[in-house]
Amino acid sequence: NAILHCSATPAGRPHNAAEIRRWHVDGNGWSDIGYHYVILIDGTVETGRPLWRKGAHTKGHNNDIGICYVGGVCADTWKPKDTLTKAQEKALYSLMDELREHYGCNLPLRGHREFNSSKSCPSFDVHDRFGRHFTMPNQ
Repeated sequence: NAILHCSATPAGRPHNAAEIRRWHVDGNGWSDIGYHYVILIDGTVETGRPLWRKGAHTKGHNNDIGICYVGGVCADTWKPKDTLTKAQEKALYSLMDELREHYGCNLPLRGHREFNSSKSCPSFDVHDRFGRHFTMPNQ
């Protein structure tokens, strides 16, 4: 699996992998950023934790690939909101294609909240948003 997260930052506010790494290392005391990839607002994909290292993004599922898009909350209310930009969506499709080619399989994409009912992350239902494009036929 690949698991999609959001940075839980307001729509339109630019952040990058280096900042998220600081939040995770300085704020959480982790050894590195928890995600393997971060998708910026403009669709740039930055590498986070190397793929060969176990992630730190979803309890019990850190062997899966962690992908985080920047955004995920309303700038006014700080409540969860689907803020995935068209550029981020396009980048996500490309990244998933690359990962599928690398691993030679139909790698499904799931949302963080599928593994933790107390989370709203990535602020939308992955299956509802992308249909069967990113999910396995038997799911």
